[in-house]
Amino acid sequence: MPSGIIVIDKPTDWTSHDVVAKLRGRFKERRIGHAGTLDPMATGILPVFVGRATRAVEFASEGEKEYIAGLRLGLETDTQDITGTILSSNPVHVSKEKVLEVLPSYCGDLLQIPPMYSAIKLQGKKLYELARAGKEVERTPRPITIFSLSLLEQVSETDFLLRVACSKGTYIRTLCHDIGVSLGCGACLYSLRRTMAAGFTEGESVTLDQVLNAESPERLLMPVDSYFKQYPSLCVDKAAECKIRNGASFPYEGFDGFYRVYNENQDFLMLGKIEQNQLITVKSFFEV
Repeated sequence: MPSGIIVIDKPTDWTSHDVVAKLRGRFKERRIGHAGTLDPMATGILPVFVGRATRAVEFASEGEKEYIAGLRLGLETDTQDITGTILSSNPVHVSKEKVLEVLPSYCGDLLQIPPMYSAIKLQGKKLYELARAGKEVERTPRPITIFSLSLLEQVSETDFLLRVACSKGTYIRTLCHDIGVSLGCGACLYSLRRTMAAGFTEGESVTLDQVLNAESPERLLMPVDSYFKQYPSLCVDKAAECKIRNGASFPYEGFDGFYRVYNENQDFLMLGKIEQNQLITVKSFFEV
């Protein structure tokens, strides 16, 4: 059965679910998940985990992400991006210098009010379902972190390209909307490309066409242990492997911390942790 990680360069007008559904058919594997949803209008890095590797999604989803975002001043929509219904269109008399002036106020730890058109649930209903029914409800601000925010280019009098590095849960379209409020003219997101997610970059990505047309798509998969390459490795004997396969911790001398754990055949068994000379399973990756 195929198992591993593939980084898809998601095309526009595809949902992240569409990508997963297509890959399930291509790999003939039901166990497929992704780290970090991209809206249909967005393109770029979508890490996809296949087979037993899906057990790593929970780690990948927490990682920092980076985007190139198109900020359009003077236009406000109900979705906070250009796919939505226009709520207001305003004249723009904002200089590049003024945009540069407000960006620092959106760096660091922030509280962001999520948009109504989002999949966040409130009392069992997704916000976008309420929005489509014409309802707007109060949303609780959520903590996010913008690690860096810079202006790459002024494309036109109203359009600017921003580079954003941020935490999980950040809505880039809401960031654009909020910048528009600060500038007094309103704004929305007109384009979005994710250039990094879960540590994966554009250089490691492949297109859907490459996967669909590949004679052996399994060869495009990266091994799941490559995701944990920042941790040192250790090898255990057969007796220890048996304990790992039974979910048991056992004495093991070493420095406290996380490790990639392999058996004598160099098969990746688990992400483990040494704690007070005990080797503990954090997440297993061997096939059951």
